[in-house]
Amino acid sequence: MTTRIYLLNGPNLNLLGQREPELYGRQTLADVEAQCRAVTDRHRIELVARQTNAEHEMVAWLQQARDAAGIVINPAAFCYHGVAVLDAMRMCQCPIVEVHISNLYRREAWRSKSILAAAATGLITGLGTDGYRLAVEHLVSLLGGAGGAG
Repeated sequence: MTTRIYLLNGPNLNLLGQREPELYGRQTLADVEAQCRAVTDRHRIELVARQTNAEHEMVAWLQQARDAAGIVINPAAFCYHGVAVLDAMRMCQCPIVEVHISNLYRREAWRSKSILAAAATGLITGLGTDGYRLAVEHLVSLLGGAGGAG
């Protein structure tokens, strides 16, 4: 089997770099994926990167990823009401790192209450797009730094 890490992104992240760049920066999702892929390629780990605006698609991808080596997820707005996403995350047997580009705790109070955090192994918030790379590096470190079965 191939060691695989999933990089899953929720609503509106397809417009990263264009949407509110003063808040989310100018890097695109393709830039983020390239940075994460550079980490996984170095360790011979497959990176599966996906983005959706549809909750049912995110649920299907989480079900597919449940036995992967790890998942990095930026659920975006799904983290406030996505009970189906939460349930799918709870079915996963691998570590999950929830990533948010902006610091949720410095924004509107309601944004600091991710229902998905209860199913995540860890949470990175407010480190910009660097949070994605750091999450992937963490998952790689849990694997002992090299690809293999998993």
